[in-house]
Amino acid sequence: MQDADYKQQVADAFHRSAASYDRLGVDFFTPMGQRLVELARPAPGERVLDVGCGRGACVFPAAARVGPRGLVTGIDIAPGMIAEAAAEAAERGLGNVDLKVMDAESPEFPPGSFDVVTGSYSLIFLPDAVGALERYTALLAAGGRIAFTSPEFRAGTFPFLPPEFTPLIPRELLGHLPAQWQPAELVERFNSWLERAEDLVSTLEGCGYRDVVVTDETVRMTAPSAATWVKWSHTQGMALLWRHLPEEAAAGLRSRLIEGLEQLADDSGRVVIDVPVRFVTAAVRR
Repeated sequence: MQDADYKQQVADAFHRSAASYDRLGVDFFTPMGQRLVELARPAPGERVLDVGCGRGACVFPAAARVGPRGLVTGIDIAPGMIAEAAAEAAERGLGNVDLKVMDAESPEFPPGSFDVVTGSYSLIFLPDAVGALERYTALLAAGGRIAFTSPEFRAGTFPFLPPEFTPLIPRELLGHLPAQWQPAELVERFNSWLERAEDLVSTLEGCGYRDVVVTDETVRMTAPSAATWVKWSHTQGMALLWRHLPEEAAAGLRSRLIEGLEQLADDSGRVVIDVPVRFVTAAVRR
């Protein structure tokens, strides 16, 4: 699949799910975004760019930190996400938030426009993530910082999801995905530079960053029920898998996921999973 086709599919999937994205009672993206902003440490008066901002998991905590003299700009390729985030910003009366539909691989800003760039579960999924990371150095002012999150990619586990999901999702289902999302391609695209912390540090240093810090933590994911989690999974990145599955395969996967997650649930049916997340921070080398 060409990059343009892939981007259009991503934009369409997230545009359609924008109204319910991160709003179905499953808590994960919001606490992860809040923690990323804590590590990025935007200061009062600073200018922040949030890449792949979604509905504002990083935008709103960053806006609180930079205050009225600062500015947080959020960009996303999905118009629906920008519309939803803009509506919430207006509802909150935030004058220090600016939201734009934009391709994160080709950010249209003058050099030195920002003091901080953040990207929670977004930057690494760009078709040319390493090239984009290098281009973002030009957008940062002297001494500027970048902070982003990534799943912890581990050999032998199902990509993008916590280890608990590996036995629940048959790997042959990936055969329904486009060529660039087949297992071998995924390993080359992600594990090759994200699995080992030393490779990630080396990559960022090669892109023009210094003082790279890789911190592995867990973010607690909570869902009211197994069925709610499955419904929620149609609104985030896993939607790309659901869209390509034949009806019978999708029904089988839904049953497997609900059955497996119910075994992890507490007496009330609530599912709680501590998700391994990699937090990365660095400063521009100038």
